[in-house]
This record gives sequence, C-alpha cells and structure tokens, in this order.
Amino acid sequence: MKILIIGSRGFIGSHCVEYFSGKHEVWGCDVVLDYNRPRYIYIESHESDFNDVFMDNQFDVCVNCSGAANVPFSLEKPLNDFQLNTVNVFKILDAIRRFNPECRYINLSSAAVYGNPASLPIVESMEPAPVSPYGIHKEMAEMICEEFHRFWGLKTAAVRIFSAYGPGLRKQLLWDLSQKIKNNDRVELFGTGNETRDFIYIDDLVRLIDCVIEQSSFQGDIINAANGQQIKVAEIAQLMKMALGSDKEITFKGQNRKGDPLYWEADVSRARAIGYRQATSIEQGINYYVTWLRANDLV
Repeated sequence: MKILIIGSRGFIGSHCVEYFSGKHEVWGCDVVLDYNRPRYIYIESHESDFNDVFMDNQFDVCVNCSGAANVPFSLEKPLNDFQLNTVNVFKILDAIRRFNPECRYINLSSAAVYGNPASLPIVESMEPAPVSPYGIHKEMAEMICEEFHRFWGLKTAAVRIFSAYGPGLRKQLLWDLSQKIKNNDRVELFGTGNETRDFIYIDDLVRLIDCVIEQSSFQGDIINAANGQQIKVAEIAQLMKMALGSDKEITFKGQNRKGDPLYWEADVSRARAIGYRQATSIEQGINYYVTWLRANDLV
C-alpha cells in the first residue's frame, strides 16, 4: 500500500510516518525543505497547490495531518486558520478528484466541532456546536469531505481527535504544565481544574488511524478518537507534577480561556467497532512524555 502523509513533519504526522513505514510505502509531504529524506514532497506554505502531488504519484491512502491545532491562534488570525484547516482540505480533495480519484482520504478533525455538548458521552451523531473559529473551520472541513464524497464519489473519512498527547508535542496542556513547573515558582492554569478532557496517547491514535484505513467504509465516515474516559484537568496536573518529581503548588485562575470547552467524554463505540483498543493508560502516557522531555533537556 502506498500512503501519503500530509503534514509529515508535525506531531501526529511524524508519528504516522514512523508507524506506517514499517508496513507500507510511505511518502511525506510538508512545508519544510528536506533534501535528505527519500519519498518526500515539499509544498509551499502559502498558496499551497496539491495538483502536482497527485499528478506525479498515485496513492492508495492520503492522511491529512496538516493544519493549525490552536484555538488562540484561530482567534488571533482567523483567516490563516481558515486557510490551513479548511481551504487546504478543499485543495487536497479537488486534486484527488482530478488526478487520483481512487485514493482513500482521511482528514484529521477535532472534538472542537462539538463545543460544549448538552450531554455526555459525546456521540458522532450529535449536532456540532463549536465555540471557537478553530472548531468552526474543522466542521467546515468535514462538510467539504462530505461534499466530495456525495457529488464525486471520493472515499473520505474524518477522525475527530479529542486530546492527543505524547513525545514531540510542544503545545497544549501537558507542555504548558511542564514548562510552567520548570520555569515558575508558582504554577497557575486557566479554569477551575474541574474541566475534563478525554486523552489519547499518540501511539494509540496512530493505531486508530490504521484501523480506519483497514476497516472504514470511507463513505463520509466520522469517528471519535479518544478512550471514553473523562479526566479532570486538576488530576492531569497532579499526575504531571508527580512524574516530574515536583512539589510546586498548582492553582487555577477560575476563569476559562475563550474558545475552550468545559467537559469532554467521547463515545468510542465506532472506534471499537473497527478494532481500536486502548494500549496506553494516562499514567503510562504521561511517564513516557516526561521521559521524552528529560531526554531532550526540556524540563
């Protein structure tokens, strides 16, 4: 099988390249110049054109790991976020439609499309209600996937990722915690600590993507990527504190950051139906993450 990973130099994309290279012919694609990596396609960061990518090669699967995954960025630069998370999805699918129509396409979406759901756990059939430009743009990208499936018969699937983490991640809650514990005498976080997230370790996420490739019908499918476990932010903070061997006090501002959801817990029935099973507990995953931080002198 010939697999293209767009956004191959990013957090999730690089892990996909590593995992799938042990099983398939994998090509990377990103905006970073790399003259030494075989099977790598460079694209321009501005006004990206994916036509040549699919004119010059025929892929069996395309996994789009590119885009911006940052709520504050989407509030500060909504046009840039729209171009990265929405316009580029249209460009990729239109190139597939024209030059490689049998290619199966997986778009990495986000639980941000749900916003603050009325009930938990969150099932894929719930009406999206995003509370940030990022979530809106991810929902629009899913609609584009549905458009290309419905009108041109492209094989598409969207994976709604909840809270992915692991080695290589340099943003979001665990990274923020590690740097504040390292650099500050007093650690303060947004919210109350009672907010919840549903975490998935990067190796588990990549295995879930593999399950989608092998078992999804690609009929505009939407699949939650999580573990069906609601964990409080305060509990995560304590686990990070223990893993780092810190005794610093962690407090909460009592004020939520604009665009952040409050409570997340996914229904993962669809993921389990295609063979996904969690292999890494949150405690194990945080220890692996801290081991990576230390190996790279980041804490």
